[in-house]
Amino acid sequence: MKTSDYLGQVLQELSQAGTLIANEDLEKLVEHILHSKKIFVYGAGRSGFMLKSFAMRMMHMGIDAYVVGETVTATYEKDDLLIVGTGSGETKSIITIVEKAKSIGGNIAALTISPDSTVGKLANQVIKMPGSPKDRGNEEAKSLQPMGSLFEQLLLIVLDSVILKYMEIKELDSNKMYGKHANLE
Repeated sequence: MKTSDYLGQVLQELSQAGTLIANEDLEKLVEHILHSKKIFVYGAGRSGFMLKSFAMRMMHMGIDAYVVGETVTATYEKDDLLIVGTGSGETKSIITIVEKAKSIGGNIAALTISPDSTVGKLANQVIKMPGSPKDRGNEEAKSLQPMGSLFEQLLLIVLDSVILKYMEIKELDSNKMYGKHANLE
């Protein structure tokens, strides 16, 4: 098979998997972002990279957004929102962060394949995501990609869609957002 054939299959997987995510869950996440004082994100591995990208876009929109564990991360407080991405919902470091956020009294949104997982049960909001090797028995979420690639890619695209909805509500465009883009690069 040609590399471009694989590309086509990956794009098809993403398109199909995207239809499995409930719009009302995404709208609720946008509302949480709109009404939160500060937004924190956390994920492990490649999922963590996707959430860091999301935090960067939120910063471009003027939102106080932070990546848990970075040296410049602010204090998490009661009116804040923690957004985590975890395929299994059982990653120990994520469970620890979510438990701490819950004890402080902030809101927690989890994007996960496993709503009944430890993280899913702790979160105030769960967005059910397809796309992990654990889903290989589910024909709707079947992937030819290695490991958690489908989940991770879909996580980035879903969060970019949340950004677009926020931009619409706040009447932002890329030109306005460039004013917050890094200029020491």
